[in-house]
Amino acid sequence: MKMDTVVVTGAAGYIAAQLLPVLAERYELRLLDVQDRDRDGTVVPGINIVQLDDPDLDTYREHFRGADAVVHLAYNKGQSGGFKHRSYEQERVNLDMAQHVYQLAMEEGIRRVVVASSNHAADWYEHQIRARELETLGPEAPRLSDNWYGWAKAAYELMGFLYATGSQGSAVENVQLRIGAPRPIRWADFAPDDRVGYKRNLGAYISLRDLGQICVKSLETDDIRNERGIPFQAFYGVSDNTRAFWSLENARKVIGYAPRDDSEVEFAAEIRAALIEPASTGRL
Repeated sequence: MKMDTVVVTGAAGYIAAQLLPVLAERYELRLLDVQDRDRDGTVVPGINIVQLDDPDLDTYREHFRGADAVVHLAYNKGQSGGFKHRSYEQERVNLDMAQHVYQLAMEEGIRRVVVASSNHAADWYEHQIRARELETLGPEAPRLSDNWYGWAKAAYELMGFLYATGSQGSAVENVQLRIGAPRPIRWADFAPDDRVGYKRNLGAYISLRDLGQICVKSLETDDIRNERGIPFQAFYGVSDNTRAFWSLENARKVIGYAPRDDSEVEFAAEIRAALIEPASTGRL
């Protein structure tokens, strides 16, 4: 599918910092955020300051008009120290922003929206995965979370499906990317006895180039209709990890996602030092 102009919300954020170089090579970008500096305080050129939680869509409609797609990365962190400590009130603003993006996409004839959802949309299954009571989880499983952050991400997805059906007007095609761990997985970041958490994050890892690939293919694949003919998909955003526990089956089938990296190779030396050598000497 031909894409010329793509709106990127949350353009000063962490995920945007990884995606913008890839997207800028392919599209004309319209960058939106509430600030023009990234987490390190560096100015991100070209950002338009926009408050997407403003219910008056006309105050920022111009940035969406004539665009071909939206990559929605905007997220209001508030004062929370972590996702498990989020409240309903804190997450409500993020739901409003997502709804405003979907609504503008529909009203302005934007064909597709790619949304930064999260693996936390199915957080409830984490307990079973860590206990090895569940080996593989796909996005077709019911969206269940035991925290407000994950609940909100699940709500993004359900809202996206609603707009994809065309029930609100024209159908807004959308892809929900359940992004895993887009960062280096370092043993030093875990408690000395948290090998389960370390292994889990190795399975959730997604490299920069795989993140770029899944985003671009989510934007450009012509047909993303599901088995019921609705242009809606949820994909797990992870690399081809040896320790993977989330299924990439539908991402491979629908958009031809072919991840190139594996955390087992990327972090081999550290894995050996943290897991393999202690096990071989009986220290685990």
